[in-house]
Amino acid sequence: MDKIHIRGGHRLNGIIPISGAKNAALPLMIAALLTDETLKLTNIPRLTDVRTLGKLLGVLGTDVQRSEGPHGDTLALTTPEIVSTLAPYEIVSQIRATFWVLGPLLARCRTAKVSLPGGCAIGARPVDLYLKGLQKMGAEIDLVEGYVLAKAPDGLKGAVIRSPIVSVGATHTLLMAATLADGETVLENAAREPEISDVARCLVAMGAKIEGIGTSTLRIEGVERLHGATHHVVADRIEAGTYAIAAAMAGGDVTLDGVEAETFESALSVLRAAGVGVDAHQGQVRITRNGERLQATDIVTQVFPGFPTDLQAQFMALMTTAEGESEVTETIFENRFMHVQELARFGANISLHGDKALVHGVERLTAAPVMASDLRASAALVIAALAAEGETTINRVYHLDRGFDRLEEKLSACGAEIWRAKA
Repeated sequence: MDKIHIRGGHRLNGIIPISGAKNAALPLMIAALLTDETLKLTNIPRLTDVRTLGKLLGVLGTDVQRSEGPHGDTLALTTPEIVSTLAPYEIVSQIRATFWVLGPLLARCRTAKVSLPGGCAIGARPVDLYLKGLQKMGAEIDLVEGYVLAKAPDGLKGAVIRSPIVSVGATHTLLMAATLADGETVLENAAREPEISDVARCLVAMGAKIEGIGTSTLRIEGVERLHGATHHVVADRIEAGTYAIAAAMAGGDVTLDGVEAETFESALSVLRAAGVGVDAHQGQVRITRNGERLQATDIVTQVFPGFPTDLQAQFMALMTTAEGESEVTETIFENRFMHVQELARFGANISLHGDKALVHGVERLTAAPVMASDLRASAALVIAALAAEGETTINRVYHLDRGFDRLEEKLSACGAEIWRAKA
């Protein structure tokens, strides 16, 4: 198993190209199940999650052709027919997003058998909302031996579905299912994340009829069939936010290239409040820090457009050396503080109080061997290591490979001393 080594204390200077968004690429790949024509996706990040999903799509009947580009891959996905409606536990247990095939399979084949999902251990994240929404559209749902058995003998029907809470996964699943349903489906209290909008725009290019893109109410008029299209995946705002925080932690002058500031403005505004220089232009965001100590700043994670839960661990790492005490409140996932004990190994002073973490800033961090517990926590450890005195070894870096495209290469190009080695 690989390990990442980081020798801290180097300022970051340079340009970091931002890859395509993992959280858009995965549902976009799944959308290929909705048509028998080719869906061509550009700006696909090189991630293990993308490869895992490609394996599942191959099992279901999708031909996946990949070609490499200078900054991202291109995938041509063609599903002339669904050869299997079974999404097996062995694959679905690896990443949660694979569960979203339930919607397209049910819409196109009127039947599906999908394992209950896996992915990072950061909370229960139940799928009740997905299933109740599909039931409103006429699906018959049973849970048998860890699998969801879904049938819609007469096809899915349009319905008004109001979610009691905002759910990205449920919105993706129901949105895709509704494109081929009979009649109009209205999704109320839908997720508004940029990745949702990116998927919706792709579906429109494929012939879907969708109104309200970017709002909390989506209206989808079902059509008989969708056709192929070519779509460029939106930039990854979580990757951009992570590198912005990394630059703030290490100090220096870094330009994030290929991302729009408004997609992660909530994170940028917090960085400004902490004393980080932020200068946004069209398609670029410049992050500067002159070496002065940052100011402790509070955050509360919220659904978009609030501060993203996927940047909470990274921001906590930044606050470990800020002046004063910061309060980090996690409202999305109940078990997303597993990185706290690992940050403590650097010398961070953090206390937990239910859904809040109080971070008491210290003068400096010291390198230590640490272990990643999930995808975003692993990024937090990288950020802490960039500023820690000495050489840090990060174990379980397979978590990083699930969500960060060529992280060592991008940071090295800006002056970080970071390298990967076999365990």
